Amino acid sequence: QVQLLESGGGLVQSGGSLRLSCAVFGSRFSINVMGWYRQAPGKERELVATISSGGMTNYADSVKGRFTISRDNAENTVYLQMNSLRFEDTAVYYCYERNVRGYGYWGPGTQVTVSS
Repeated sequence: QVQLLESGGGLVQSGGSLRLSCAVFGSRFSINVMGWYRQAPGKERELVATISSGGMTNYADSVKGRFTISRDNAENTVYLQMNSLRFEDTAVYYCYERNVRGYGYWGPGTQVTVSS
């Protein structure tokens, strides 16, 4: 059974930084696409960043230059380094894994709150 578990969320002042982690269990992590999504109150869930098995990354325009996604295949963990945080980055952040068959798995989410 595939399980994803996020950590690292919290309360930070505008302009600050946070690093989210997502530990993955029960999957062939190294060959799967990993991603971070977020959902703010009253809004739809949106893509933040993805990283392929080969390390290719993709970012939402709103976070380019501020956020960095990375992965450690030895630790089955994906990270999201968030710098220069803004009030509008406040959301629940979800880790996502898509396997080679196209099946997707979600973590329970971690709250990020940026105070203005």
